[in-house]
Amino acid sequence: MAGFGHSTRTRRTPRSRNRMWPRTGPDRATLGIIGLVCAIAGFFVLGIVLGPVAIVCGWQAMGRRWNSGSVPALVAVILGAIDTLLSLIALIATASLGNGIV
Repeated sequence: MAGFGHSTRTRRTPRSRNRMWPRTGPDRATLGIIGLVCAIAGFFVLGIVLGPVAIVCGWQAMGRRWNSGSVPALVAVILGAIDTLLSLIALIATASLGNGIV
């Protein structure tokens, strides 16, 4: 016997209001680690490219909010910003030094 209007075939608990689509792609922890690796590698090679990649990966891993609690993602954003800034300073310095030399 079904009680209170619930048949035996229907679920008694309401559906979850969370995302219903299948999760494909990397999860947040993986994005944080990818961002951290890009930030560290950016100090040695291609900092102007890997710095912004680290910032984007870290920001996505944090869920676009600062209080997410993900330490690798936060470190990736900070190191990516430092890496990008140092790369820009190096590019500006190189351009200004080679300006008068023929």
